[in-house]
Amino acid sequence: MDLNPAHVRTLREIVRHGSFSRAAESLRLSQPAVSLHMRQLEARCGTALLERVGKRAFPTRAGAVLLEHAGRAFAELEAAQEALRQLRGVVAGRLRLGPGATASIHLLPPLLRRMRARYPELELIVVTGNAPEIAAAVAANELDVALVTLPVTGRQLLVTPLLLDPLVAVGPPAQAWPRRGALTAAEVARHPLIVYERGGTIRRVIDGWFRRGGAQPRVVMELGNEEAIKKLVGAGLGVSVSPLMAVRDEVRSGALSMRPLAPAVGRRLGLVRRRDKPETPALRMFLTAIAGLTSENRGKARRPAGGAAGRAARRAPR
Repeated sequence: MDLNPAHVRTLREIVRHGSFSRAAESLRLSQPAVSLHMRQLEARCGTALLERVGKRAFPTRAGAVLLEHAGRAFAELEAAQEALRQLRGVVAGRLRLGPGATASIHLLPPLLRRMRARYPELELIVVTGNAPEIAAAVAANELDVALVTLPVTGRQLLVTPLLLDPLVAVGPPAQAWPRRGALTAAEVARHPLIVYERGGTIRRVIDGWFRRGGAQPRVVMELGNEEAIKKLVGAGLGVSVSPLMAVRDEVRSGALSMRPLAPAVGRRLGLVRRRDKPETPALRMFLTAIAGLTSENRGKARRPAGGAAGRAARRAPR
């Protein structure tokens, strides 16, 4: 059976996205070309490989068997390409990164810009999500490395702590905080709270801080986006507990007010990758670069807007 690898790759993208149109976008092909690939592949295999349910496409049993074997073949081809690049000393190929949303906005852009400029043959794929989702994608080898809030567990995973990002209380510019200096859980809980949605690691850190402080916060909004939280807090709809990294610029500009927390608490960011993942030149370069970048940010955490927050960062548990 003479199977065209391009057609099998098309099948893989259709199954990954559940859609012919989205697979066409991913492969930079027209939708008729994707449909033609599938007709030719199914003719070669002599059986249906996909079935449609509503607007989504799912693999048949034959399609799943084909993809299971083809996945190993594609992995070997990619390994061969990487081995050739290493012989040539070229940093190239695809690097699939899984940062949390805050890191993708406030930590990684300068690093990714330098990587793209220095290594034009490197293809960067960035997928954001909450820590459990991203860690699961790393375990499934759908991502090469993640930068997420710890703790993350998994027998297949190698977790390297990197950076402690203090959490702080933030409010609108004219927020009447109960006193100067650090705020206790009970003092923050007197205000309506706008906070991260449940399910993410950072929400568990925040909930744990209130619980240890013997306070029951009045949560009025739960959102999955820090940028939306900051806008709502700035509009005077409540206060929040947020990573210092995410609010430093708004505090400096006067768009938000801030107080450190007592006792101090922080979220630990760490790198997550599979234990058996080969360290390619591209991955090695990223690991070295992110270690340098987090060192720079550790220095910033000691000099945030407001000296009290800096003291909170140094006292936060490690």
